Amino acid sequence: MAPQFALVDVNNFYVSCERVFQPKLQKVPMVVLSNNDGCAVARSNEVKALGVKMGTPWFKMKDLARKHGILAFSSNYTLYGDMSNRVVSILRDFSPDIEVYSIDESFLRVESDAHLFGGLGPMGQQIRERIRQWTGLPVCVGFGPSKTLAKLANHMAKKNAEFDGVCDLHAMSRLERRQWMSRIEVGEVWGVGRRINARLARMDIQTVLDLRNASPKAIRAQFGVVMERTCEELRGVPCLELEEIAPPKQQIMSSRSFGKPVECIEELHEAVATYVGRAAEKLRQQGSVSGAVYVFVQTNPFKENERQYNAGLTVPLLNPNDDTRVLIQAALRGLKAIYRTGYRYKKAGIMLTALSDKAIQQGTLFSEPGGGQRSARLMAAMDAVNREYGRNTLRAAASGIANAWAMRAENRSQCYTTRWEELPAVC
Repeated sequence: MAPQFALVDVNNFYVSCERVFQPKLQKVPMVVLSNNDGCAVARSNEVKALGVKMGTPWFKMKDLARKHGILAFSSNYTLYGDMSNRVVSILRDFSPDIEVYSIDESFLRVESDAHLFGGLGPMGQQIRERIRQWTGLPVCVGFGPSKTLAKLANHMAKKNAEFDGVCDLHAMSRLERRQWMSRIEVGEVWGVGRRINARLARMDIQTVLDLRNASPKAIRAQFGVVMERTCEELRGVPCLELEEIAPPKQQIMSSRSFGKPVECIEELHEAVATYVGRAAEKLRQQGSVSGAVYVFVQTNPFKENERQYNAGLTVPLLNPNDDTRVLIQAALRGLKAIYRTGYRYKKAGIMLTALSDKAIQQGTLFSEPGGGQRSARLMAAMDAVNREYGRNTLRAAASGIANAWAMRAENRSQCYTTRWEELPAVC
């Protein structure tokens, strides 16, 4: 069978998650803000219509918000992650071949399953209906003979009401498909960023059809093999397979801006230890160990009237490790070396680097007897407790308790689906 791909994308995902549990917010202009309630990372259609761009700082929107009644919500990633998992579990009922591309997008291979639902169009409508009924989230579905065309079809389904949320490029004639491509700017193609868009414009490639008709060899000469594959995919030649298992990360970073400026090293200790704990959990989830820890601090570059300082240091480990305690000790040694008094720190973070597969880790003369079994059992127990009862139920004492430095989230909604005490109530 010729490959047939689907892209399922939740519309305005963060905003839609908030509206599921607060139906009164339907049609209300609203935004979801980044960490520390800084800038807009999600906008409802009503806010987009007012001309608010992605990434607009909240303080610049306040006059507009008062005028149009725009509501602002702090990011609630626990809720969003759980809702994303629910959508993915539904999609697995439609096809076992799935790539979770992002928190709100998934690719599916559907050529062997579409007939079970009466074809691609009916399959897309059933996907929309079931996700809407079971989660309350609105989605659009795009079908195409390649992943790039499926993503383009999804864009068409979102932007054109005539598709009713489902666009199937297979159902179009060759002429119809080319006509649609000629109306869409090349910047809407998956993988064409702002810089590539500008370079394509200088080559007189303005639309999707222009890129589709361009010589793949000429594109490769100018942009490399990735853009050559994009060009081929627009011709219906699948060059990208599903990544059903995400490759292990080569680096794991954890960083946040503080809710208030931090001056004392004790609070920096707590923040850095907390970030290491989060990164170490991800490290163990992918079965890796880290050979070095990078730690950094910085002041607020936008406070030009304050003294500025930023510094970072990589601390190598004697043996690659995934034990939170060992990683925290390394990070705090680095923090002690780069810390300077007299500064108001705005941000700190850590990065676990030199990652390798724990399963094939070679021991050394200084390795713990028994291959670190005691450490492994302790970390496994801590991870199990935190999965069962929530993040930070068990954590290192170095992470502190009060966490006065924690980021602001003054307008965060309830978790609804992941905490018993915050389950939605029906009156």
